[in-house]
Amino acid sequence: MLLDKVDPRQRAWVEVEPKAIEANALAIKNRLPQDCLLMAVVKADGYGHGAETVAKAALKGGADYLGVATLQEGIDLRQAGISCPILLLGNLIDSEELNACIDWELMPTISTENEAVLSQKLAQENDKKLSVHIKVDTGMTRLGCELKDASALITRVDNSSFLDLQGIYSHLALADGDFEGEGAKITFQQKQKFENLLNSLSLNSKPVLIHLANSAGTLRECNLNYDMVRVGIALYGYSPIGDLSKDLVLQPALAVKAKITLIREVSAGIGVSYGHKFITKRESRLAVVGIGYADGVGRALSGKISVLINGEFFPQVGAITMDQLVIDITGNTEIVVGSVVTLLGKDQDKYLSPFSWSNASGSIPWEILCAFKYRLPRVIV
Repeated sequence: MLLDKVDPRQRAWVEVEPKAIEANALAIKNRLPQDCLLMAVVKADGYGHGAETVAKAALKGGADYLGVATLQEGIDLRQAGISCPILLLGNLIDSEELNACIDWELMPTISTENEAVLSQKLAQENDKKLSVHIKVDTGMTRLGCELKDASALITRVDNSSFLDLQGIYSHLALADGDFEGEGAKITFQQKQKFENLLNSLSLNSKPVLIHLANSAGTLRECNLNYDMVRVGIALYGYSPIGDLSKDLVLQPALAVKAKITLIREVSAGIGVSYGHKFITKRESRLAVVGIGYADGVGRALSGKISVLINGEFFPQVGAITMDQLVIDITGNTEIVVGSVVTLLGKDQDKYLSPFSWSNASGSIPWEILCAFKYRLPRVIV
C-alpha cells in the first residue's frame, strides 16, 4: 500500500518559526533611523529557513527590500507572489539573465562597464527601463567595480535613458571582527573610501539609495546605516558581534530535530561507527539518530557536539555518517525509539546555537545554517 502523504517528522526535519523572523525584522527596523530602509537578505533559501517563508515574514515585520544571490532565487520569490523591490546581489553576465530581470522586474547589480552597456542595450530593445544598483569595491576584493572606475560607471548609468539607477553600495569585510583593532581600522577605511566617492559625484536629482552595512555593521555602528541596511544573519535571530544591548532582543527562528531509530546496549571496549574513533569505556546505552552529514550535520562535528532530549544534554559519539549519528544516553532509561532529539534550537529551558557547531568545527554559523539539505522537510511552527 502506498502512503498518500509522509509525515515530515518521520525521520528528521527543520522547524521554522515565521513569527520569530517577523519579530526580528520589526526589532531591527525600530532600531534604525526613521528614513532608513531595511533589506532582508533571503539568499541561499533564506539561510536554510525557506526563502518564501522568510521573505513574507520579514516584509510583515517591516522590511522594505529583499536581497538574493541568484536570478532563480529572485524569480522564485516573484512566482510566490512577492512584489516588493528585489536586488540580485550576485553578478549577471549574459543577455538571457538580464532579459529575465526585465521580465520579472528584478534589479541586477552592475560591477563593470560591460554589464552596464549590455543592460542598456537590452532595456532599449525591450523599450523598458531597467532598475539597477551599482556595487563598488572598497576593500572586500570580491564583486564590485574598482574604486578608480566607479565615478565614470555611476555617471554613465545615471545619464542613461534606459537604466534607472536605484542604488549605490559596497560591502564591509571586517565589521564582524575585532572592533578595537584591525576590524575597526579596515571598516573605517572602507567607509572613508565610500564617502569620498559619494562626495565626488554629481548625480541627477532623483534620490539614489546608498547602502553599506551588513548585519554586523547595522548592529555595531549607526553611522554605517545610510539610506538602507542589508540584514542577513540577524534577521534569523543571531548576532554576528556577540552580546547585544538590552534594547534589541533577537529570536532564533530555526530548530533541527530528528528521531531515535534504534537503541543499543553494549559493553565496555566496543568501537562505535566508522574508524572506531570512539570506544566505550563502560557498559553503555547508545541511541542511533536518523540524521547525518547528507542532511547538513557535518562530519567535522563528530564527537564535538551534544544534543538535547527532554531538556537534558547528551554527547554525540563516534563518526557522524551520511545518514546516521550516535549519541550516548547511558544512565537514562526513559529515552526510547521514536524519542525526539533536538540538534539545534530550544528544548524546554535549554538551547543549542549554530555558533556551538561552528566553534567546534572551525566553520561559521552562516555555513552551518545554509548546509541543511533538501532531505530535511521544513515544518512551520
